[in-house]
Amino acid sequence: MLSIKDLTVSIENKQILKGLNLQVNKGEVHAIMGPNGTGKSTLANVIAGKDSYDIEEGSITYNGKDLLEMEVDERANEGIFLSFQYPVEIPGVSMVNFMRTALNEQRAYHGKDPIPGGEFLQKMEEKKKLVEIHNKLTNRSVNEGFSGGEKKKNEIFQMAMLEPTLAILDETDSGLDIDALRIVANGVNKLRSEDNAFIVITHYQRLLDYIVPDVVHVLYEGRIVKSGGKELALELEQKGYEWLQQAY
Repeated sequence: MLSIKDLTVSIENKQILKGLNLQVNKGEVHAIMGPNGTGKSTLANVIAGKDSYDIEEGSITYNGKDLLEMEVDERANEGIFLSFQYPVEIPGVSMVNFMRTALNEQRAYHGKDPIPGGEFLQKMEEKKKLVEIHNKLTNRSVNEGFSGGEKKKNEIFQMAMLEPTLAILDETDSGLDIDALRIVANGVNKLRSEDNAFIVITHYQRLLDYIVPDVVHVLYEGRIVKSGGKELALELEQKGYEWLQQAY
């Protein structure tokens, strides 16, 4: 599904990613861990199409297409979803209108008619139950006045509505209490299938107690220096990241 080869990326003449390689297949969940400033969010943003980065070398192929040739909206309509570390508020835009517009843009891209009102409302109800989100959140403006945990739950709801093929969760667990973490993780687990894939970016092993990854990668100084199973996350929890300085 996603193939990244020798990706080298800089911002303001500072090299962040340095020949990174990553392969993600359908049905897989990949966790990416690493210390601050090592390139985790840069990787997420480059995949999603944020244009403030300079791609110096390398390629990203997504479902056989050159991802780097696509605009941000094309990537989203092709099924890429990015859950932000700090979700933004959109005052005056209701969740209902926001989600219906997003769905219809996606449908138009694929040559489909707008979603009928009844079908849309039924889908909203199904997804709200799936991710355990309360009506009080979906009846308000997008993220306006939401707590940090509510914003993260809302993003999982948006992901459920859009049904992406590749979902990237950039530190979705930051600032969440145990109950919110469980709800967010349960939503992700319910959305996992053989036809989609997830990249979960996190500092902490605790999220991986709830979302069990197929592969854990350690991103250090712009490269993936080690990959393994869930036990690698436990090793990082015990040792921290300082041992990487000696090993690499």
